[in-house]
Amino acid sequence: MYGTAAYPLSYPNEWDKHRGKNGHGIWLHGTPSNTYSRPPRASDGCVVLTNPDISALAPVLQEGRTPVVIVGSNLGNPEALQAERESLMQAMEQWRRDWEAQNTEDYLSKYSRDFFSEGKNLKTWSEEKRKVQQTPAKTAIQLSNLSVFRYPDGKQQMAVVSFDQDFKSERLKSHMRKRQYWILEDGQWKILYEGTA
Repeated sequence: MYGTAAYPLSYPNEWDKHRGKNGHGIWLHGTPSNTYSRPPRASDGCVVLTNPDISALAPVLQEGRTPVVIVGSNLGNPEALQAERESLMQAMEQWRRDWEAQNTEDYLSKYSRDFFSEGKNLKTWSEEKRKVQQTPAKTAIQLSNLSVFRYPDGKQQMAVVSFDQDFKSERLKSHMRKRQYWILEDGQWKILYEGTA
């Protein structure tokens, strides 16, 4: 049924769920051995590749780590996309610096007015962060293994960023894989969603 390989996809992702999308059991997979390819839209929502194609991709596909981006058209001019990426990376680095330096209001200004995270909105998130930073502690925050993709939502400029985060302070040490959705809001990159990846 799934051909030579099958990989689960993270649909619906955090943004999809927030917009009321649902579904489950969406896979990237091959075709049954007696079939070279399947007709379009005959896969119950799955992404189906020929067995030779899925086998060629197998060495780079890591479940839960390899992004699969499905778009209906080209995402745009490469030079413009590079400039957009650089602008986003600058905003992200400033967010990290503000957080590390415990510049609470500057740090919180990097979040969208429509921010959401695991049941929290901007108001509850901000209250929680202000409370934590009332008693400052020397902090070091490092981000590594960044993955950045423009989100294919034709209505707004959005990017999905996943990274490993190492947080160290006198009170806490943690390592986690994090995901953020950044949106261009009033000409500035802002964090729309933040959570574990």
